[in-house]
Amino acid sequence: MKESLFRIVALIRKELLAMFKDPKSRIVLVLPPILQCLIFGYAASYDLNNVPYSVLDHDHSAASIELISKLDGSGTFTRVATLQRTSDIAKYINEARALLVVVIDKDFEKRLMAGLPAKLQIIADGRNSNTAGTAQSYLSTIAADFTTRWRSENGQDAAGGMKLTTRAWYNPSLETRWYMIPSLIGTITMMMTLMLTAMSVAREREAGTFDQLLVTPFRPSEIMVGKALPSMMVGLSQSTTILLVAQLWFQIPFTGSYFILYLGMVLFLAAAVGIGLFVSSLAANMQQAMIYSFVLLMPFMLLSGLTAPIGNMPDILQYLTLINPLRYAISITHQVYLENAGVEQLLPEMLALVAIAAITLPFSAWLFRNRLT
Repeated sequence: MKESLFRIVALIRKELLAMFKDPKSRIVLVLPPILQCLIFGYAASYDLNNVPYSVLDHDHSAASIELISKLDGSGTFTRVATLQRTSDIAKYINEARALLVVVIDKDFEKRLMAGLPAKLQIIADGRNSNTAGTAQSYLSTIAADFTTRWRSENGQDAAGGMKLTTRAWYNPSLETRWYMIPSLIGTITMMMTLMLTAMSVAREREAGTFDQLLVTPFRPSEIMVGKALPSMMVGLSQSTTILLVAQLWFQIPFTGSYFILYLGMVLFLAAAVGIGLFVSSLAANMQQAMIYSFVLLMPFMLLSGLTAPIGNMPDILQYLTLINPLRYAISITHQVYLENAGVEQLLPEMLALVAIAAITLPFSAWLFRNRLT
């Protein structure tokens, strides 16, 4: 056991030296741009056509019921719940079951009839600032149109208008960087880990040192561990760098636990390494490893929820996101960074990463052993 550990440490040292001395690859790719166009055409839709919302109606008047019916019939807003208590709001926002919660004031119709601004509060999930801002804009347009029509139909002055009070949780200013920068913790780490792991064995084959490695006392499992751990170490250092930039440069407040964040990143890296080792076992040279990596990276990024909400994708693509480790990494970083989420809340994402790693790592090890024999 001790000798095996020494061999793994020596191989890790060798891999780290090779990583930092290896020049940048200069390869012109053809296939990935084609795949990118296909994925962008189906998955990267920036049209907001399904906004789940909840409503808390304190008024229960004809005007409030008509406003809710306007939202339900808009084709954009889907009511997922009719709340009875103010305390129910937090549940639907925290669990991401509703993007917006519409709170109608108890004097909503009276104020409209009196020619005063009627109060309507919109509580938005600000974790995805672009989506929340767009949804608020849609709702504001519908509310303004409703007010004008209602006042005109009831003989009131249409100039009174409706007073909207908006509030975004987890991102009060709806700054895009609050969503994007934490997402890069998983995205860039995925790129680095997958690329380095995929090219590790291919580099040995291309340099002609792979046969020399086979005649050493290293076992196939030791070679695989020695190839995987350096990529994970580089990935964790990359995550730390992005985390420092987010806090020190962009000054995005970190509300969660560093331990839980790094626990989630380790599970994510284990899943990513399994995919990288699979690519590394298939590639005969660095060119193939680069191509295979780029073929996988772009779909992983587009199907992760980074550029477009997963709920807006076609059903078949939504099912494909379930096997994408980057989807769970972005979800974990957002929830820990912005929401102070605990292990219990993150348990579904972590179990999904464990399941992906439990499948990819043994399969990659089996394929790796068969490629050596």
